[in-house]
Amino acid sequence: MSATPRSSPLGGKHVFVAAVFLLLALWPLVSGAYGADLVAKLMIYAILAVALELLVGSTGLVCFGQAAFFGIGAYAAVLLAPADNAVPSLLVALPLSMLLAALYALAVGALSLRTKGVYFIMVTLAFAQMAYYVIHDTELGGGTDGIYLYVKPVLGLLDLGNAAHLYGFIWFSLLLVFAFLALLLRSPFGRALAGIRVNEQRMRATGFSVYPYKLAAFTISGAISGWAGFLFAIKDGFVSPELLSWHLSAGVLVMIILGGLGHLRGALIGAFAFSLLQELFKSEALLGEAAKHWHLGLGLVVIACVAFMPRGLVGIPHQWRLHAARKRDKHAPDSEEAQA
Repeated sequence: MSATPRSSPLGGKHVFVAAVFLLLALWPLVSGAYGADLVAKLMIYAILAVALELLVGSTGLVCFGQAAFFGIGAYAAVLLAPADNAVPSLLVALPLSMLLAALYALAVGALSLRTKGVYFIMVTLAFAQMAYYVIHDTELGGGTDGIYLYVKPVLGLLDLGNAAHLYGFIWFSLLLVFAFLALLLRSPFGRALAGIRVNEQRMRATGFSVYPYKLAAFTISGAISGWAGFLFAIKDGFVSPELLSWHLSAGVLVMIILGGLGHLRGALIGAFAFSLLQELFKSEALLGEAAKHWHLGLGLVVIACVAFMPRGLVGIPHQWRLHAARKRDKHAPDSEEAQA
């Protein structure tokens, strides 16, 4: 089988991503307040999804504790706010939230990366549950009642208390994170991560010390997840222990699988698709009483997608081309008849 040609800088993949970001930028012009708020939430989940894609799809590390870094970033945004209800600075609040999430990711990664396979999954889950119960069972995070954020950060003319400003900042954050990860994965560091994913033993044999690469990827992913958590706390003005629950970690993992592992745009598509499917099956206006059992409908759709689209949503064009090629080969005459 011949190698797949490298896409050009202005190939279809890049055009698709550019179109997605353009549509997201223009969305508030045609939607109401509810539609803009919904898409803002989806963009935050997309940031969290591409952060996990760096680990799962690009490095081969199946992490089941991504919600811990997300929740730490969210709680940091609230707990580090000035006690006298003074207006917090975005230049201080956001970096601190990312730093705390990154430090916890560094500590978790330093220990969990010494394990492999299912043991790595369980260790990351255990650390995430530890963070969850610290928030849930202590007064640090307000317990089960959560904490409210009354004053949103500002930066010059940018006021995150304004819905339009907040939407624009979330959009810009997603664009910046996506561009950063795309460049990172094309760099020698990203190529090393791809080599680790494909064959870690061979990378060691060629002289690479894989542990620092994996730890760096784990820490970067944690910092970006903290960024997403910070945005979520600012958008809702409220945080609760559910932001650190394993359900969120599992949901984000399903997002990147649904979209297609190994592609940043797949994580982007999967985050929007999974979240929109949730909204669809939860809608009592559309499904009536069946909306109470939305988990069943969502689960069946996800199972069907995994069964019939093994490459995820991002692989649909490839499946169409493959089907068309098989159809052409089926109806094409054999070589002897063609020569005759």
